[in-house]
Amino acid sequence: MTDINFFIRDVSCADLEAVRLLNNVAVPHVNKLPHDEFDRFRQAAAYFRVARNDKDILGFLVGFLPDADYASENYRWFQAHHDEFIYIDRIVVAPAASGQGIARALYQDLQGNMDGRARKMACEVNIRPANERSARLHHRLGFIEVGQQETDGGGKLVSLLLKPL
Repeated sequence: MTDINFFIRDVSCADLEAVRLLNNVAVPHVNKLPHDEFDRFRQAAAYFRVARNDKDILGFLVGFLPDADYASENYRWFQAHHDEFIYIDRIVVAPAASGQGIARALYQDLQGNMDGRARKMACEVNIRPANERSARLHHRLGFIEVGQQETDGGGKLVSLLLKPL
């Protein structure tokens, strides 16, 4: 494992195409989205930040508070069952930067940005198709399963996770 230097900052309009391409490399663990959806995220999300070095975006995290105008099935599940949360819609790390602490740093940065705005982090991890790497990461970070649901018309099964802030 090679140490890489990176910093975390708010996403910019200029980042959106690189974010979209990075996102689409992570399919099926996240769903493929068009460019305009990332611009909508930039405007509606309570948290949309990127980890990058001086050349590339190495990862990103998008999060929504409970009052967002957002229609994700998993987000709606958390709205119906919990309050005072920040819903992590997606966290993606570039394959070449995997295992370098970027996901952990993004979660720490998110936590630091939610002071007084949320009391817990909410997310889901795919069970079918399995995303074992993400499941291990979230377990190590202290997330606990609070439910499961099928999405995409039964094409996916997700584990719904929470972690107190």
